[in-house]
Amino acid sequence: MPVTLGLDSLGASGRLSNQRVGLVSNLASLDRHFQHAAKVVVNSGARLTALFGPQHGFTSDRQDNMVETPHEHDEHHLVPVYSLYSETRTPTTEMLNGIDLMVIDLPDIGTRVYTYASTMANCLRACREHGIPAIVTDRPNPIDGVTVEGPMLESGWTSFVGQFPIPLRHGLTMGELAELFNSEFGVGAELEIVPMTGWNRAMYFDNTGLPWVMPSPNLPTLESLIVYPGMVLLEGTNLSEGRGTTRPFELFGAPWLHGEQLAIHLNDLELPGVRFRPTRFEPTFQKHAGTACAGCQIHVVDRQRYGSVKTTLAILDACRKMAPDQFAWKEPPYEYEYERMPIDLLWGSDRLRTYLDTSRSVADAHAEGLDDFLKIRERYLLY
Repeated sequence: MPVTLGLDSLGASGRLSNQRVGLVSNLASLDRHFQHAAKVVVNSGARLTALFGPQHGFTSDRQDNMVETPHEHDEHHLVPVYSLYSETRTPTTEMLNGIDLMVIDLPDIGTRVYTYASTMANCLRACREHGIPAIVTDRPNPIDGVTVEGPMLESGWTSFVGQFPIPLRHGLTMGELAELFNSEFGVGAELEIVPMTGWNRAMYFDNTGLPWVMPSPNLPTLESLIVYPGMVLLEGTNLSEGRGTTRPFELFGAPWLHGEQLAIHLNDLELPGVRFRPTRFEPTFQKHAGTACAGCQIHVVDRQRYGSVKTTLAILDACRKMAPDQFAWKEPPYEYEYERMPIDLLWGSDRLRTYLDTSRSVADAHAEGLDDFLKIRERYLLY
């Protein structure tokens, strides 16, 4: 039996009747019958007052990352569409005018640096400040709710790609994250979570029976989500992470790498659950656009044993050693940060960069605190 989403339950509950509702969502915010959250809100007897979109836009059509989206107007529902990836990442007083209740129905991909969780946190803060109750309709963590991988975000390294001290792969749903942010980390909104039914923590998205819609333009498949928690670190380097190809985050490389040698080395490491295939590709945009790159495709052959972060550390180490004069860290700006190095924001500290720069083992770069987080996390598990 398919999972029943929080959105399905909320729509059937009558809870929204006669409420003026603001909705935070994107085009992946569908119920189990392919109906968008905005239509669910309207059909439930509410008055839809405003729509709010995260990074890549409410319509999820902004292909590149770190490209702001404009405020628009929805011609179907005749309401404003406010971009929360623009001159503001937080709803303003003007945007919240006339809203009785904020509904947040956003997909997530189980990774700290994916900015939809930050958008949710910013919305909850704005709701608290303006006395507006918030409802988060829960959705599956598409890469299971069991596996947790470090590193932890350390003190002093907060940014839009990480506001709270949680691991890179956190193993939580959006509803659980909302409760964690709200109660443990002091956001303090008047918050209600509408849970799912039928979901268990061991499920990947393809076990749920729900319709698959890519959560953002460069995460087209479940396979891309599975490798993303580690491979997103390549955004902090001059290596292509496959943006501008049809297999983003599964493909990686650079014009100055040797794909065959790289694949032999990585396969010789016998990393659990993964094999590497040498390949060439030419990104159509972003890094090395229009230039042939040599590298590998990641093939996850056993997702239960595969560790995305551990695998990516091996990739970074190998690429740097293969081409020490060409490998480089990406310089700022990155996600509204103009001084700190992008790799540090992604990792959650400067440990990874300094360890690689000084030829220390990147396996030792993980911050402490994961065991403490796991104990805290237990208090917020809904399933």
